[in-house]
Amino acid sequence: MPDPLTTASLSVLGLACVWLAWIDLRDGIIPDRLNLLVAATGVVRMAALAGWEPAGARLCEGVVIGAVVWLLRWLYFKWRKLQGLGLGDVKLLAASAVWIGVAGVPTQLLIASVTALAAAGLMQLSKRTVTRQTALPFGPFLALGLLAAIVLQQRGLID
Repeated sequence: MPDPLTTASLSVLGLACVWLAWIDLRDGIIPDRLNLLVAATGVVRMAALAGWEPAGARLCEGVVIGAVVWLLRWLYFKWRKLQGLGLGDVKLLAASAVWIGVAGVPTQLLIASVTALAAAGLMQLSKRTVTRQTALPFGPFLALGLLAAIVLQQRGLID
């Protein structure tokens, strides 16, 4: 039986992911308060389970992931002259790293990308026009990828 802290923190994370996915689909934005909730819940959970030093290390990993993804976002904009990823998505990836660490982010991105591609394919099959300029909020797919990566980590299938 899972301990109450794990249950509570995963419940808060799950609710935050559903809430941010709904807002991103509706408004095309991920509120900072939800990204902060994801990160803060991860830090508190890590501190309670392993101590403040590992929690601080995970927070640093989140900052590094955020900086790297922000840099990639900036380079893509310089190259293509359009935004490929919103700042809310960058912040969500940074907050996610607090939960899954740097090692879990590639799995999160793979799951998010594959499911977003499947959604775009379903849109195309349903006769909706899908072009290179079609905006598809990525937050819901990142949230799904985060939750899936946590499950895979807990089962020992990824680091």
